Amino acid sequence: MASPVVEGVAVRAFRSVMHRVRQAAERSGFQPERVRVVAVSKTKPVSLISEVYNEGHRCFGENYVQEFIEKAPQLPQDIEWHFIGHLQRNKVKPLLAGVPNLAMVEGVDNEKLASQLDRTVSTLGRNPLKVLVQVNTSGEASKSGVDPPSCLELAEYVKLRCPNLVFSGLMTIGMPDYTSTPENFRTLSNCREEVCKALGMEKEQCELSMGMSGDFELAIEMGSTNVRVGSTIFGPRDYAKKQPD
Repeated sequence: MASPVVEGVAVRAFRSVMHRVRQAAERSGFQPERVRVVAVSKTKPVSLISEVYNEGHRCFGENYVQEFIEKAPQLPQDIEWHFIGHLQRNKVKPLLAGVPNLAMVEGVDNEKLASQLDRTVSTLGRNPLKVLVQVNTSGEASKSGVDPPSCLELAEYVKLRCPNLVFSGLMTIGMPDYTSTPENFRTLSNCREEVCKALGMEKEQCELSMGMSGDFELAIEMGSTNVRVGSTIFGPRDYAKKQPD
């Protein structure tokens, strides 16, 4: 008699997250399908990512270039990978060459990085790469991103000056204690209004990436179309295993 399959902790946690996402979307009158869940797997082994992949999920995110380019080739090519966070310009080529199924960079925080991504996509002969402009809505010096008044200028640069990039929206990271998170999310939503008006885009064409493990339900209720959930799915991160970029 075959032994029963033991369901992994990550699988149970993933199912719970997806249930909460559906509930949050329904409370807000949105179709749950409009919300993308990026399972952020930084510091986690390939085996754990595979568990969630085998559950049917295809969208995963990483934060560290060296770890990313080591893990991605070990996993199926139909994964839709997102790079999340600050990306150094000298790491652009290794990232794009090492992860051919990279679908999106969240996020671009300056024109020089946008130009480097644009040139590298062209050099490698890749299809146009989706990017989100990162906005520092909390004003914290420790966080990357343009300040809200500057987001339109950077969005225009990406959309109009970088033919190998696809401007796909805006992203932000809320305050760590969550007390100011609603204000941060409202700020990003207001930035989208300004960007869409200036660039002649429909709101549906400009994604809002906001919300992580501690606040993704609130983010969805406030209009997020992309949430980045890591520790709630995969458990606490082991930064001792992180290799320096």
